[in-house]
Amino acid sequence: MSDCCSQPCHNSHPKKQRCPACGQECAEVSARTISHHIQQTWSWTPAAARYFFCDAPDCAVVYFGEDGATLNTAQLRTRIGVKEKADDRPLCYCFGVSLADFQRDPAVKDFVIAQTKAGLCSCETSNPSGRCCLKDFPEVGD
Repeated sequence: MSDCCSQPCHNSHPKKQRCPACGQECAEVSARTISHHIQQTWSWTPAAARYFFCDAPDCAVVYFGEDGATLNTAQLRTRIGVKEKADDRPLCYCFGVSLADFQRDPAVKDFVIAQTKAGLCSCETSNPSGRCCLKDFPEVGD
């Protein structure tokens, strides 16, 4: 019998992979997150073991699998704020905060922080990146 369970496990899979379209290093994202943002979710069958989110503004690819499959902005029902330049682009998907909202009232970030601390956010599924929406807020003065 092997003693593999008595030793700490080390995941040999990198958490990042390069986008096949632009070459940028991209973070892993769950199939669960992707399924919340694609059009016709019922027709998508995840085939790859792992998926990644490309946040490069000029790249049309949003998600890609380690199998080479890609999903681009036209295949999604959600606007991808990090890929847009418009003032009304989403910053916080959990509470519907846009860049324009933040520019009008920077204190809106304090609201999002409070809601996040209270455990009332849903970033893992609401934000297309699967990460905390607070990371998408610009620094005051940007």
